[in-house]
Amino acid sequence: MEHPYSDALVRFIQDHPSVYHVIEGQRRQLQAAGYEQLLESRPWRLRPGGRYFVTRNGSALIAFRIPEGDFRGFMMMASHSDSPALKIKEQPEITVEGAYKKLNVEVYGGALLAPWFDRPLSVAGRLYLREGGAVRMQLVDFRRDLVLIPSLAIHMEPTANKGLEWKAQRDLLPLYGLADAQDLLALAAREAGAEPDAVAGHDLFVYNRQAPSVWGEGGVFLSSPRLDDLQCAFASLQGFLESGESASIPVHVVFDNEEIGSSTRQGAASPFLRDTLRRLTESLGLSESEYLAKLPQSFLLSADNVHALHPNRPDKSDPVNRPRLGGGVVVKYSGSQKYTTDAASAAIVSVLAERAGISLQTFANHSDIPGGSTLGNLSARQVAVKAADVGVAQLAMHSPYETCGSGDTEDLVALARALFSASLEETGSDCWAVR
Repeated sequence: MEHPYSDALVRFIQDHPSVYHVIEGQRRQLQAAGYEQLLESRPWRLRPGGRYFVTRNGSALIAFRIPEGDFRGFMMMASHSDSPALKIKEQPEITVEGAYKKLNVEVYGGALLAPWFDRPLSVAGRLYLREGGAVRMQLVDFRRDLVLIPSLAIHMEPTANKGLEWKAQRDLLPLYGLADAQDLLALAAREAGAEPDAVAGHDLFVYNRQAPSVWGEGGVFLSSPRLDDLQCAFASLQGFLESGESASIPVHVVFDNEEIGSSTRQGAASPFLRDTLRRLTESLGLSESEYLAKLPQSFLLSADNVHALHPNRPDKSDPVNRPRLGGGVVVKYSGSQKYTTDAASAAIVSVLAERAGISLQTFANHSDIPGGSTLGNLSARQVAVKAADVGVAQLAMHSPYETCGSGDTEDLVALARALFSASLEETGSDCWAVR
């Protein structure tokens, strides 16, 4: 069974092991498609028919294109670039008993810890290098099996199969080499073509090196690192680049730091999206009042993956709103508005799905097992537009190796393409038409 978008997704995930690689990869795709990069520190001189993007912190990105003439509003899709991981601390090495050298790490996000053990791992991220009185960012990826977190043998931990409480500072530190191994930052500087004393700062992460796999009878399943949320970030950009022109401005958004609460300057709770939309309209000569008038005819798809029905623990799912792998795009609901979908936004998504030729599934948390929040409700605090939460159903969320349906990426790309090709028109009080 062939799924071209899933094949492209697998290549994207393998080639972009950190948030900084993800944004650099999308930056290059946009430039190749004729989009101009804007700098937040410089004046913006935008024009009708122009194509633009802006990045923040090297880990978040917003791209948009401006139609000729007036526009109704903004059609937006937001995802995030980060995944749970092990972040390397400032003093990376710890020597053990004069025998080994291991890496000092901390857990980033709500990681499922047990699957990190006994698998090939590597290191990627960014360095800041001194160059005279300036510093510049340099991506680094070792692209080889570099570290591993060894389990304690069952002979030494006889109760291991009854469940253990992992201590991150004790149990999660990856083995790096023998005691005389070269320091990690010196090795990273060499990978970047620099001298060790040129390193002024670093953001490095341990990542899973295991290759993605299509498996199951008929090849119906796809397992890979970082499906949450690179699957959505990939699908959003593909749909954005493939979409047609409309009477609205399409906006592709990738935030960072969703896994730790989004409360950074590049997260969904920041004013990054608001700042960008306001500067966009200001550059086109619109007033603050005219900008605010665009928002009622705007729409946001918050795209983040969702829990699938588990084959061994169906009791953990809602009795009826329980999406399956391979069932297509999922619309997420929450009475507490942890997900932003309501009747109005769900109706708009249904029109877009029909236009895209795809079916939809629904998700709600089991009422006794509350779930977390995601991008939509945080973004709406900054940009007050109608919004719905969607995603792809997956198993083992926040594991370093997650599983989804091998064909579901195609459906999410189709929905993104339909969104970015559409516009929203207010036709009456609480009434809208998808054009």
